[in-house]
Amino acid sequence: MKRDAITQLEAPSDSPLSRLAHVGFLTLPNFSMIAFTSAVEVLRMANYVGRAEHYTWSVITPDGEPARASNGITVKPTVTLAQAGMPDVLIVCAGWHVRDYVDDTVIALLREVAAQGIPLGGICTGPYALLAAGLLDGYRCTVHWEDMSPLHKSYPHMRFADELFVIDRDRMTCTGGTAPLDLMLNLVGMRLGHAVAAQVSEQFIVERIRGSTDYQHIPVDARVGFTRAELIEVVRLMEANIEEPLSLDELARLVHLSQRHLQRMFKMFLSVSPTHYYLTLRLRRARELLRNTDASIARVTAVCGFHSPCHFSKAYRAQFGHAPSVEWRLSA
Repeated sequence: MKRDAITQLEAPSDSPLSRLAHVGFLTLPNFSMIAFTSAVEVLRMANYVGRAEHYTWSVITPDGEPARASNGITVKPTVTLAQAGMPDVLIVCAGWHVRDYVDDTVIALLREVAAQGIPLGGICTGPYALLAAGLLDGYRCTVHWEDMSPLHKSYPHMRFADELFVIDRDRMTCTGGTAPLDLMLNLVGMRLGHAVAAQVSEQFIVERIRGSTDYQHIPVDARVGFTRAELIEVVRLMEANIEEPLSLDELARLVHLSQRHLQRMFKMFLSVSPTHYYLTLRLRRARELLRNTDASIARVTAVCGFHSPCHFSKAYRAQFGHAPSVEWRLSA
């Protein structure tokens, strides 16, 4: 397995996110401890490997009292926003039952910060707080896959992305788990350079710093709901047959549906044709192999079901904006 270089920076160098030094973490009850610590530990380690106090951080709650994480642990010291002073960026850390904790007080606090021109972010289910406050209108955003379907229904006008994290101007949203580690490593790279970010990742035994072009794996039942058993079965068949793709006729026959009905289901629930969805699965798999293994482009072409290198290169460029050879060179 080879090590990749840090991904290309996710925002221009003049972005306010490239200059942040004081990070505020607004913790809500039941926040995700792994998401929170994945973010804050990057800042601590950046100070260590950078041999200077490049970053400071504050753990903030509306009343200054510690919020209990979903694992039952509280984090101290905790302060109010007034006690912390206005940070360079405020990141909402949330988790289970986030809708129960985004009240008028939280919304007012977020709007106050936004009115000062301070960048805002959310990790795990934290983006919901920004949505509820109307502070993501006109922005691309992402959220943990488990909450994506219900949020689509509540905010149909929003542009939700499948990526691990999204940086759009002065807003950043991030999925849960360890994805905040990748977000913060990218931010460190913007401010302190690729070398420092790479040193931080090495301290954490992280083999590759993922970028916002990396997708979170979203189970198809989370996208369409558990009632669409036939659609879920088709997608699972696609995922199990990457090297030798099944034809549309074979897929329809295996789930006892007509091709026309299959086409309608994909259009209705996934907004794409089954052919396009299948192609996207194969191309994403190809990118994973190019980034994370020593496999040659020819080998990746075959393993992902492309019989023509020319067709593979053309499809890859259309999907990701560059040829597979560029990806391979960057990760060599």
